[in-house]
Amino acid sequence: MKTLKFISMGVLFLLGTLVIKAQTADEIISNFIENTGGLDAWKSLKALKFEGNVDIGQGITIPIEVISTNDGKTMIKANFQGQNFYQTVYDGETLWGTNQMTMQAEKSDAEATANYKNEANDFPDPFIDYKEKGYTVELIGNETIEGTDTYKIKLVKEPVMVDGKEEQDISFYYFDTENFVPIVVETEINSGPAAGMVSQTKLSDYQEVDGLYFAFSIVDGIKGQPGGQGVTITSISLNPEVDESIFAFPEPVSTGETKE
Repeated sequence: MKTLKFISMGVLFLLGTLVIKAQTADEIISNFIENTGGLDAWKSLKALKFEGNVDIGQGITIPIEVISTNDGKTMIKANFQGQNFYQTVYDGETLWGTNQMTMQAEKSDAEATANYKNEANDFPDPFIDYKEKGYTVELIGNETIEGTDTYKIKLVKEPVMVDGKEEQDISFYYFDTENFVPIVVETEINSGPAAGMVSQTKLSDYQEVDGLYFAFSIVDGIKGQPGGQGVTITSISLNPEVDESIFAFPEPVSTGETKE
């Protein structure tokens, strides 16, 4: 009996291993792209516009607008108490945002700008043509996330610079095994006060927009810590008309006075 039990457990282990190996990383990503609209539809995008609300706690929400284009330009605009402020605005050369203390536009440093220029290659999704971008993927295995079975995929992108040193840019994506959509993304934070911690983004409420599927609920936080900042998307527009001037850094307005 002991021998039979041992053999049975061995067979179960083998079957479990085969289930994991039945899907490769390439197949999972291919299923993800196909299930969310198809490669041709994703690659036909020239611009995206998201509108929604950020929950900053205590029942307060801030409306936001996000615009990104296939040539790498991005803009995040928020409105708080009637005043607009900007984050992660990139015109292809300059990365800038609003200093929330002075409410003045400030350019990011050269390192942050160079790193973001690499990020701009990810429109509309980092897994679109990832091989051509030089990215690599690896199926780590299966993992259960909050009761959902997932495939854990390791994505390695172009290195980033951190304090003048080159660091690997690695993220882990957890794809729902039923629908092949990512429900969690984890990335180790490599700079700032939270360096060494793991950022965790939870994605849910996937909805169709003109044939493509997007997560309409996003929660960003630190893995293992309570709370997090929630974003609720209210509308998404595909290929909207975009005024290129919105990405430009606002140069100081001259008063017309001259110094003697």
